Amino acid sequence: MIVALTGQKGGVGKSTTAINLAAAALARGKKVLLVDADPQATARTWGEVAAENGHETPTVVAMGSNMHKPGQLAAVAAGYDLVVIDCPPRHGDIQRSALMIADIAVLPCGPSAADAWALAGTLEVISEARTLRDELRACILLTRKQGRTALGKGARNVLESSGIPVLKTELGQRIAYQEAIAAGLGVTKYAPRDPAAKEIVSLFAELERFLHGEEAPVRHDPQSVVCAAE
Repeated sequence: MIVALTGQKGGVGKSTTAINLAAAALARGKKVLLVDADPQATARTWGEVAAENGHETPTVVAMGSNMHKPGQLAAVAAGYDLVVIDCPPRHGDIQRSALMIADIAVLPCGPSAADAWALAGTLEVISEARTLRDELRACILLTRKQGRTALGKGARNVLESSGIPVLKTELGQRIAYQEAIAAGLGVTKYAPRDPAAKEIVSLFAELERFLHGEEAPVRHDPQSVVCAAE
């Protein structure tokens, strides 16, 4: 399974999600490759911190806009159970490259109208990729939620009209995610009893089901993301 964390907007948790998915799969005995395609190098820095502290880590490599080409990621991915690609915001060429090889594109989206608006551009990139690869699956992941707020409920209602499934799992705005990354760990090992760890376990399981076609129905009204945000 090749999972690409992608989206035009920064600050919505792509790197955090990518790192924690990779770490959680590793803890379950999977052979994992974490591809850092973001020039900020968050995943690579995390891997270095983990190694310095003697923690087991997935294989971490840097790749860019050529990852979909022959002899690149496909040649490496065959030796792994799970590949997670951390894409940067705004770098369309890198995102398109990731979408040309990924099985699932996960679009993290924060709970605000601005986050939903920014997602509209990503949906266009997904649509373009599907004209070349109709097997590409895509889903939206709500991130940075703060409790049972009206803002979070509103975001879900808007996103469920986008034409792309919204995962049931939601990631909260939790300090455990930040602390785990600073320690060079995934949150499932750093704080296994924390709600953040349960969220990541749930996300991993849901993505496996999603890959095999077990998903909630969606409403098809792509313009609603833009209109509701405006």
